[in-house]
Amino acid sequence: MHVLLSWLREFAPDIDGDPVALGETLSDLGLAVEEMTITGESVSDIVVAKVLELSPHPDADRIQLVQVDAGDGEALQVACGAFNMEVGDLIPFAPIGATMPNGMEIGRRKMRGEWSNGMCCSSTELELGDDSDGILILSADAGFSAEPGTPLTEALGIERDVLWDLEVNANRPDALSVAGVARDLAAGLGVPFSFPHHELAETDELVSELASVDIIDPSLCGRFIARVLRNVTVGASPRWMANRLTQLGMRPINSVVDVSNYVMLELGQPNHTYDLAKVPNGALRVRRAGDGETIVTLDDVERTLISSDGVIANEADEAIGIAGVMGGASTEISETTTDVLLEAAWWDPPSISRTVKRLQLRSEASQRYQRGADWGENMDRAVRRFAQLLAESGVTTTSGQIDERGDLPDRSPIVVRTSKVNGVLGTDLGAPDMSRHLTSIGFGAEVNGDDLQVVIPTWRWDTENETDIAEEVGRMFGYANLPRTVPKGDQAGGLSPYQKTRRAVRQILVGVGVDEGQPMPFLAPGDLERAGLPDEGIVLSNPLVAEESVLRTSLLPGMLKALAYNESHRLGEVSLFEIGHIFPPAAAGEPLPDEHEVLAVALGASEAPAAVEVLDVLADALALGTPDLVSAEVDGMHPTRTASVRFDGVERGAVGEVDPDVLTAFGVSGRVGWLQLDLERLLRDVERDHSYAPVSKFPSSDLDLAFETPGSVPASAVVQALRVGGGELLVDLALFDVFRGEQVRDGSRSLAYRLRFQAADRTLTDDELAAVRQQCIDAVAAAGAELRA
Repeated sequence: MHVLLSWLREFAPDIDGDPVALGETLSDLGLAVEEMTITGESVSDIVVAKVLELSPHPDADRIQLVQVDAGDGEALQVACGAFNMEVGDLIPFAPIGATMPNGMEIGRRKMRGEWSNGMCCSSTELELGDDSDGILILSADAGFSAEPGTPLTEALGIERDVLWDLEVNANRPDALSVAGVARDLAAGLGVPFSFPHHELAETDELVSELASVDIIDPSLCGRFIARVLRNVTVGASPRWMANRLTQLGMRPINSVVDVSNYVMLELGQPNHTYDLAKVPNGALRVRRAGDGETIVTLDDVERTLISSDGVIANEADEAIGIAGVMGGASTEISETTTDVLLEAAWWDPPSISRTVKRLQLRSEASQRYQRGADWGENMDRAVRRFAQLLAESGVTTTSGQIDERGDLPDRSPIVVRTSKVNGVLGTDLGAPDMSRHLTSIGFGAEVNGDDLQVVIPTWRWDTENETDIAEEVGRMFGYANLPRTVPKGDQAGGLSPYQKTRRAVRQILVGVGVDEGQPMPFLAPGDLERAGLPDEGIVLSNPLVAEESVLRTSLLPGMLKALAYNESHRLGEVSLFEIGHIFPPAAAGEPLPDEHEVLAVALGASEAPAAVEVLDVLADALALGTPDLVSAEVDGMHPTRTASVRFDGVERGAVGEVDPDVLTAFGVSGRVGWLQLDLERLLRDVERDHSYAPVSKFPSSDLDLAFETPGSVPASAVVQALRVGGGELLVDLALFDVFRGEQVRDGSRSLAYRLRFQAADRTLTDDELAAVRQQCIDAVAAAGAELRA
């Protein structure tokens, strides 16, 4: 989109400053400046010349000799390759020494033996247009009048100006107009913006007596405005209008077409004109095309339409235009036109996009309709501006306008959370600041606590939700002012905290020498009973194998089968662990079994203390705290060598030995240490302490204590007593021997512990060690065990 600074100032007169700085402001607002040009200076050396005589070049068929008067009354010969001039024409002329816009300096030179004393210029060479087929003729029909030798800038009314070429993204339909760009720039600079007021006189003749509009398909056309203009004379446009159109990349054609393009560029509202005499009774009908319906468009091409295309039809229901894309040749404005039926409409953007893509028929108008033109006050403003511009050439406007409505987008207020906007932008803006930014560009924004009630203007069809609003706030706040953060990339397949801890459990168990096993979750009928467990397994109706039709309620049967298999292959001291799901019966009122993940460790040829050691390693490594072991009877486990495992008073499993009868039932010999933990619930509910403490620089001291402990006193009680007695000085505690024999009383056993004491700030004295030793002995005695002599 090209815009001129002088044109922007018609909407915001206070826009001022260095052109480069203004361009940077436009870029900050999301309208990136791709190129900036200072106009009106590049043709300062060019003058008006009059063609006096034309003659062929004696030695070149494609060159003619042109005699021109460049202002001194003398004939000056120029060799020229263009043949569109006639004697008496006024043309732009670059005399010897002049510098062209592209930097080339004009000199006197010979062309095939004939001298050329300057250069006759085309609009392309002067960067005043894109017509390079011939020399620019300064026609009297276009209102041009100047004496030879007059500077071209003076003759054409060209003044110094700034032309920006802006990149307009697809979500900014409003910025495809001078007014839309001016609105943003004025807001960015903090200066007033308003639409100029243009007076329009209307005749007493009513437009409703001359034309009518019927919207057959309201989903195609949301609004259709029509006016009738009388006493039209199709001719050349005023020079100032032609100059602006040329600078914005459009070729002037005639007074009616040029006004149409001018209004579209200025206000962003495409429009279309019909020769009223070619529209019977001025009746227009808006509908979808019929499959196979044809129309000859303004480019004289017959096009075949389908049912998704929109058309404007006449009273006889004949298509006379493709909605939002191109008009038909049958109602084209010509030199004989005297009355014009003017159309301004809002077309459904997806419908226009489909037609444009299918027909490959793109235009400035369809580009705006595809992105979503304004359907509000701007439509009225555009048709009034059209009529006002033509009124300067004597055209009259009938009274009133036809205004028919179809389906328009919903513009009910939406709730915008400031937290959402700040989350998207990474800012800390309050609701009043956001409201100020939005109202500066025409949005309605009312503060409601921490939120906003936002009304989206009719010229922003693309804006629908909070994220769109956040983008507008970000533009006006300034992209350069947004805090800079490094975005995090997508991390597909990341592990949850539980999954990470479960992986750590596997690594810990492998580290203590236990291998992972993966038995199937299916058991044979009777396996649960052989394992000393309640026979409450769910029976599958379609098992993979008929011999394994029961879902396990414990990992014990499968692990014992694995130990038996290894023993049958003379690998009797295998230790295995498994992390897997079990399927206990459903709780009361629940339709599904209580499926959850548990951990089981089976230590072949081991006693209960070995399983306790594994438990201590896990608890320590995972920072679960010290487990409490309470003597208990557990299905499938040894009746006197089993304890329940509790953390913070909540039972989370069992540790000990497998019942010898169960081992015999599965063909496993010896003793098997067993640890089972409700892993999923343990890791979910237990609060883990991952704090770290500094390592003492001072030496430690080890003491060995053995206690005669009755069978009724669990080892965990002894451990807990030692920790209480040792206090902060006890940094490590390990059970290194369990003894039963004649040296201890019946029903008791000897538990020997190695205690390590260390202070963080000093070396412990013998007296301190003796005192803490006695505290530990006293604490254990209170728990029911006594020191062995």
